[in-house]
Amino acid sequence: MRCLKAAVAAWLSCCLIGGAALAQNNAVKIGVLDDMSGPYAENTGPGDVAAVKFAIADFGGSVLGKPIEMVSADFQSKVDVGVSIAKRWWDDENVDVVLGIPNSAIALALVKVAEEKNRIVMPTAAATSALTGKSCGPNSIHFIYDTYGQTKTIVNALAKQGGDTWFFITVDYAFGLAVESDATSFIKAAGGKVVGSVRHPLNTQDFSSYVLQADASKAKGLMFANGGGDIINGIKQAAEFGLMKKGVRVSAPLAQFPDVHGVGLKIAQGLMISSPFYYDMTPEARAFTDRFTKEIGRPPSFIQAGTYGAALHYLKAVKAAGTDEAKAVLSEMKKMPINDFMTKNGSIRPDGRVIRDMYLMQAKTPEESKGEWDLVKMVATVPGNEAFRPLNEGECPLAASR
Repeated sequence: MRCLKAAVAAWLSCCLIGGAALAQNNAVKIGVLDDMSGPYAENTGPGDVAAVKFAIADFGGSVLGKPIEMVSADFQSKVDVGVSIAKRWWDDENVDVVLGIPNSAIALALVKVAEEKNRIVMPTAAATSALTGKSCGPNSIHFIYDTYGQTKTIVNALAKQGGDTWFFITVDYAFGLAVESDATSFIKAAGGKVVGSVRHPLNTQDFSSYVLQADASKAKGLMFANGGGDIINGIKQAAEFGLMKKGVRVSAPLAQFPDVHGVGLKIAQGLMISSPFYYDMTPEARAFTDRFTKEIGRPPSFIQAGTYGAALHYLKAVKAAGTDEAKAVLSEMKKMPINDFMTKNGSIRPDGRVIRDMYLMQAKTPEESKGEWDLVKMVATVPGNEAFRPLNEGECPLAASR
């Protein structure tokens, strides 16, 4: 009897220590929570799913003797739906890590849920810099980009061209507000002034009233603090009202290659964008682009390219940790350098911010372009330690002692 009790106690102890890993001992599961049909689908969604499939295949399809599986879902641009899906995955479907999440409000909520459930969340698509600021969490890795790095790169470049007065057209939720807030701090630091701003709902079709207010403000710079389809619609309508012809410098810090393509070079020419990736940056990047294009029908956005890297880095860490238990994997992720076709010797700080080089790029003129997707030219490289917010300025509790 005593031996039986000892055996039961040992078994319970094992379960308590490694409960998360034991609960997931049939497979390592990656969840892609994304916009599959809304305004951000072109830059995330099905392309993120394809990128994760590529990463799983390239890793060999299994790790620690377990198959690697992927599940995906459309959060329908609704915060409650997105949070509910992630909770179900973690509670009932043994999903280990959730990627994607092109909605900052959902990402901020999941940082807390991931900590409570000891799972991992890696927002590869959400942009708000609050994810590594006051709202950081020990189970969250902000893998690709953020509103701080994107706006700093663009504002500093345009300030040198004489952009000293600005107007914002901002999508009215956490992401857009973060873009405007971060950009405003850089505008003021450069000696500029914000002369006005307006808010618009997500997935707006008619920007005319907002563009007219920007025109009336006489601002030299108009910034679209939004993303995806809203960038395309907004910039096109700014052109229809002749703002570019009047000399207004239009910018969209979160614009990606599919957005530039959607606007068209006739209108987009000269538009500054910030990106950690371009198709021809390395032979490996070109090979991934060709592979992705064959699958999806067009080249990847930088989010889709970065989501591949996030999935691959996660799987490498699982292998190194010898378990899929979240804390052990997170520890390995932060120890290991990030290396793939997009990132060379990237690193993860205590606040969860991935540090990598960023690139300032400019949309080509139609005459400069040699093909449908030959859209931008490189202007400058911004080293990672200059592109992203310093660790001691973000007010992340995890960095307080650093």
